Amino acid sequence: MNNDNMEIRRVQMTGGSSYIVTLPKEWIKSVNIKKNDPLGLLMQSDGNLLITTKMTQDKVQRTKEFNVSDITDQTYLLRRLVGAYISGYNSIKIKSSKRMPPATRAIVRKFTQTTIGQEVVEETDTTITLKDLLNPAEMPLDKTIKRMHIIVKSMHEDAMRALEESNRKLSEDVISRDNDVDRLHWLVARQNNIILQNVSLAEKMGTTIEMSSTCFLISRIIERIGDHAVRISQNARALADDKLNKEIIEHIHSASNLSLDIFNKSIGAFFRRDIKAANENIENVKKLEAKCKEINTLALKQEGATAVSLGYIVESIRRVGEYGEDISENVINHLVGEET
Repeated sequence: MNNDNMEIRRVQMTGGSSYIVTLPKEWIKSVNIKKNDPLGLLMQSDGNLLITTKMTQDKVQRTKEFNVSDITDQTYLLRRLVGAYISGYNSIKIKSSKRMPPATRAIVRKFTQTTIGQEVVEETDTTITLKDLLNPAEMPLDKTIKRMHIIVKSMHEDAMRALEESNRKLSEDVISRDNDVDRLHWLVARQNNIILQNVSLAEKMGTTIEMSSTCFLISRIIERIGDHAVRISQNARALADDKLNKEIIEHIHSASNLSLDIFNKSIGAFFRRDIKAANENIENVKKLEAKCKEINTLALKQEGATAVSLGYIVESIRRVGEYGEDISENVINHLVGEET
């Protein structure tokens, strides 16, 4: 709340043992509270008290409608559907003034297949209604982060193995797994927005607003690490027919192990709530940068196309370590913020 608009109300006593404070008349009117209506009081982790009319802590029901009569760019429609999903809408309705185009129905199917909990509950010639069938409490944020970490870790490991073994099929498999990472990141973003809209849900989901925001930041970084596993795989596929120098492979393997170690330790520090380990982990990035510099020097001795692909791979390995550093910094920020 803006301090300029804050009303200061003093605590009073009645009957010698009960503490009372009056509520703003404007708020009472805006939420239509009547005499003897019940109000929920929730103690927040920062010591503040939340007063709410939502006694059952149910999700706020919000509906978003899209009129697709004049939309010809189906990719644009898909982005809008994803935006509504991440924003926390429980129901999405797609309407058309005439018969729904097959391309639009195909985009809706793609949307439901790439998001978690979205299902078509009603369909006519001119409308499609989607509902969120997922209970937020069934997908705790910390478990989603753990799953994302496991997927991305295996993607990175397999991308490096594909490079070392010139395995095109494994490279393709790594690239396909990125969809799983994206949909989990969208879920974390969605749940974070739902909590911000209805903070009483945080307790039901076993978290706090602060933890939810930290999970969202970490989820976004893990999603980007997954993108770099894809880039490594794409460049490994381009190098599948090249005979790479054994010395370069060994250097890349060493840098990759250090990069992945930084990432793994950053996630470990988050779940162990270990601020010291997070700080020590950050220092390892300097070693990684030195290793990557050595590889770039060796890569310049290769033929043009090979040198370019190796350069992209080394850049992605470095970025994975630096993203691990970002996670460790977020862990420190979060834990310091929790200190009393």
